[in-house]
Amino acid sequence: MKKRWIYGVIIFLCLTSIGLAIDWWTALPEGEQATYVGRQTCFECHQQQAEEWKESDHDLAMNPATPEFVLGDFDNTELEHFGITSRMSREGDKYYVNTQGPDGEMSRFEVKYVIGVHPLQQYLAELERGKIQVLPVTWDTELKRWYYASPDEPFGPEDPLHWTGSAQNWNHMCAECHTTNWAKNYDIATDTHHYSFSEMRVSCEACHGPGSIHVKLANSHSLFWDRRYGYGLAKLKGEDATAQLESCAPCHSHRRHVSPGHTPLDRFHDHYALSLLEDHLYHPDGQIDEEVYVFGSFTQSKMYRKGVRCTDCHNPHSLKLKFEGNKLCTQCHLEAKYDVPGHHHHKVDSKGAACVECHMPTKTYMGVDPRRDHSLRIPRPDLSVKLGTPNACNQCHTKVDETPEWAAKKVDEWYGPKRRDDPHYGEILAAGQAGNPDAERALIKLTREKEVGPIVRATAVSLLASRYDTPESRKVVERSLKSNEELVRMAALRGFEGWNPRSEAEASRVGKLLAEGLTDDSRGVRTEVARILSSLPIMPNTDSNRKALERALKDYKNNLLTDGDQSGSHMSLGILYANEGDLKKAEAEFRLAIKLAPAVAGARSNLAQLLEQQGRTQEAQELRSEEVELLARDARLLPDNALLQYRVGLLYYLLGREDEAASALEKACELEPQSADFRLMLTLLYEKQQKWEQALDSVKRLIQLQPENPTFRQIQMNLQQKANPQGK
Repeated sequence: MKKRWIYGVIIFLCLTSIGLAIDWWTALPEGEQATYVGRQTCFECHQQQAEEWKESDHDLAMNPATPEFVLGDFDNTELEHFGITSRMSREGDKYYVNTQGPDGEMSRFEVKYVIGVHPLQQYLAELERGKIQVLPVTWDTELKRWYYASPDEPFGPEDPLHWTGSAQNWNHMCAECHTTNWAKNYDIATDTHHYSFSEMRVSCEACHGPGSIHVKLANSHSLFWDRRYGYGLAKLKGEDATAQLESCAPCHSHRRHVSPGHTPLDRFHDHYALSLLEDHLYHPDGQIDEEVYVFGSFTQSKMYRKGVRCTDCHNPHSLKLKFEGNKLCTQCHLEAKYDVPGHHHHKVDSKGAACVECHMPTKTYMGVDPRRDHSLRIPRPDLSVKLGTPNACNQCHTKVDETPEWAAKKVDEWYGPKRRDDPHYGEILAAGQAGNPDAERALIKLTREKEVGPIVRATAVSLLASRYDTPESRKVVERSLKSNEELVRMAALRGFEGWNPRSEAEASRVGKLLAEGLTDDSRGVRTEVARILSSLPIMPNTDSNRKALERALKDYKNNLLTDGDQSGSHMSLGILYANEGDLKKAEAEFRLAIKLAPAVAGARSNLAQLLEQQGRTQEAQELRSEEVELLARDARLLPDNALLQYRVGLLYYLLGREDEAASALEKACELEPQSADFRLMLTLLYEKQQKWEQALDSVKRLIQLQPENPTFRQIQMNLQQKANPQGK
């Protein structure tokens, strides 16, 4: 009897084990595609999270313009801005703004949607063919007033910065991050947007991914989640913080598109390319300057390197901070060591004693929106003295005698003069951006520094790639193509823009090196390699490489066509077709780029070059005459942009306006003294003008930039002979 009982238990356990094994092994088929199910489906099981999400900034990211959501005063109120008076009115449940329209005339526009709730709200109007624009008036929800988010004088309806222009186009600039499951669906042939989204607002599936597989598994009778798909959503809680950070990054970063269709189930760099610490986006030390959002800043921080993630500080559903005050920081940092006057040297409970005031200073955007710098840096007023950067101390200490020098002295008194990260990477990057020859060695060292974020290393590689054409820098750039960090590999590719091999052996070696990138595990790297290879006099050396190039170029073209409403996409397509030898398609793309953005410089120069190659000289010169006015306008607006000065100088030269060309090229060389391209063009112009003294001085500087370049030495010899033909 006892044996029977034991046998029964054994049989039962065996059958149970087999059943469990079968249950675990049974899985959804491979290739199951997740679809969007909507937040109400999620709310059925996740009621607490739903309650937290309601009324959050994500919930109120975008809504229809109804009395429930419109906060602005539309009771026949007016706002005057540089001679244009906008009038806000209401008729029943509809809201209107009367303002300058795309034709320059005053017109009335119905408000279709609202964006945001705190500390401002913006209003959207739908123009013809599905084009939605952000109206020029903004409601300050704190001070209850109308104002212009851009305080500068508008350039007029033909300008991209006008509210009807491309810079204020919701379809391209806003929609992706204010809706869930956004698709642009732009039709190039009819110039029409057939946009779609699953939901207004940043809803559940915007962060967790499409939920159909999760719902199917949750409603099944299995004891296990699926062995192939897990629980069917993005894994945002794993040991590795990457998945969560890259779920937030698409909307909380300054980036460009690589490929459409991103969901939180995908990798960030397969769909986006993160902007580096460029001098027009960040201050030299990496502090936020332009509106770069959060992710790029955070990747500079020690917190990022230690695996801290967004939800360590923020409730992911309400978006509120997990703790108030310094408790937020002391959940990790020892309170007895850091939340005391001995550390912060300010009165307890004062503003100066708040961790975030020193380590996350703010900058105000859109006139009323202060945002914290997430690089979580140590205050460095000494860098303000050296580099002119802002610092946390002088945000509060603003008296006449409370200068950055004063603040730096105080910090030295409190903590001593030495810093563990001296020289700060900001000093190195600033020197590199200025083209300082002495910065090259420090930049090379910075590319190997592990105590900085990957965005810092990538920026150092980018500067070496674009400004230091020496054997030492080239070695670092080529080595960086094999980095295990996608951002660094992308930065290294900048070293091959317009690259000309100096020998067949070099062309073969670099061609093979670049071809390896065609099978990179990052789509961003693959497509960038393909784009660059299309413009170089080298091609992949095997059939498999050629097929990989075709696939990567197809991805690249598809992404550009997805943003077919953008002039820049068609300009890039035109360049690609020209590289491929399809001049007819290239011309069509350049002309479409001009049609979409007639006030934007760039496409006319490319089209003029293309037409000139075909002997259509008169058309080319007419285009250049139009282009030079646009570039000269941009150069006036951005006088410190060396590339703009170079481009306008080059156009003046091609138009025969040599004195204006020399002035612009001299300015470009002054702004970026390390550019051999700028210096070479100026040297050749001096030669054409027979300004021998200036030409000889310029070629001397050219040789100092690249001592081993035989072409430059030949130019010097030719100039010496022309300047002194009798050999005197």
